[in-house]
Order: sequence, then structure tokens, then C-alpha cells
Amino acid sequence: MGEMNKIKNDGWDAITNACEKIYPNQKDPKHYGTLISWQLGGNDPLKGISVYDAGDCWHFVTYGLSELFDKETDNKDISGYGMEFTFKLKKDNYEDEEMEIRGICGILQSIARQTFTTGEIFNSYEYLYYTDYSEGIDIKKQSNITGFITIPDKEIESIMTPNGKVNFVEFIGVTDAELNAIMNKKITVRELYKKIGSDITNYNRRSVI
Repeated sequence: MGEMNKIKNDGWDAITNACEKIYPNQKDPKHYGTLISWQLGGNDPLKGISVYDAGDCWHFVTYGLSELFDKETDNKDISGYGMEFTFKLKKDNYEDEEMEIRGICGILQSIARQTFTTGEIFNSYEYLYYTDYSEGIDIKKQSNITGFITIPDKEIESIMTPNGKVNFVEFIGVTDAELNAIMNKKITVRELYKKIGSDITNYNRRSVI
């Protein structure tokens, strides 16, 4: 029975192992599971999100866009949608840090919901409007950060699991002015990322455009 369970969790364990290579001393990170599964009519498609302490930031890693348990899709080369999301939130003087962390978990669930309902795949060096252009993605909705660009996570590299390949797509918070510059072809996502100079989302940073 124990051997069967081990095989069943191979996809999940592969993600955890990739994270533990970077954070070997964090065997029990913050983890936010889903109470009612998507398959049973729940609102959150991700099975869970782990949040690692990366010193000056929190490093979020999702579980659920790839096949965590049994192989169910026909494509043997790719696990599920072939991706998991990551995100880094700068530690700051938040009134309620736990609520800010939960807020990001909610956003990652929302983006994943887009994939589960439309089949949209998020690749690196793309952009995503998230709010209505005026609201920040923070809990109070007051920051200048209204959307995202994506890059390959520089720390958690792509992995091969028994269910296929998984890429880790990292989301970085960006401002409305920055998003508009991308849309108007004044700057590319790669150029904007270089201009920002960090993959850590800082709610208090000024727009670089």
C-alpha cells in the first residue's frame, strides 16, 4: 500500500524536491491547501500553494497545473498543462502580512482558474492584466501594481516528472503604465524585466516607465 501511495504522489513529490534543492532547510513551508477540490465543484483549481521564506521575500510555488498524482492526459511528454506558477513577494511593513500572503494565493488561484476554464497556457515573457487598471493587487488595492509579466523562474528550473515535463513560470507584478508601454510596443517584456531589475514584486516601487 505504501508503494502505491508513493507512485501516486510522484508529480507532487517532484515539485517539492525541486523546491527543497533551493530551500533544503525548509521541509515544512507555509502551505495553503484547497478545502473543496475543483473536481467536486470548488472554486479553486490548484491543489495547494507552498510559500518558502527566501529571506527578503516570500517565494510562492503552486501545485495543480501539472499532474500531481496519476497520469491522466495522453501527452506523455508534458505533465498536465506543463507548468506551475511561482511568485516572489517582498517582505515589507504590512499591517497584516498573513493576509497579503493569502491575497497572492487567491490571485494565483484566479489565474489558474483561467487556464482550467479556457485552456490558456502561460509562457515566459508574456504580460497579464489582472485588475481593472486602477486597483492594486495588494489587499487594500492601493499599490501601483495592477498586473503581471512572466519570466522563467531562475531558481526552480524545469523538471522531468514521471508524468512529463513541468516548467515553472514566475509572475512579476507591474504597473499600469508599464503594461500600457508593452501593449503600445514601446518596450518588450524582456526589456521591462531588465529595467525593473528584480523578479521580486514590490508593492511600493515606482513605475520605471
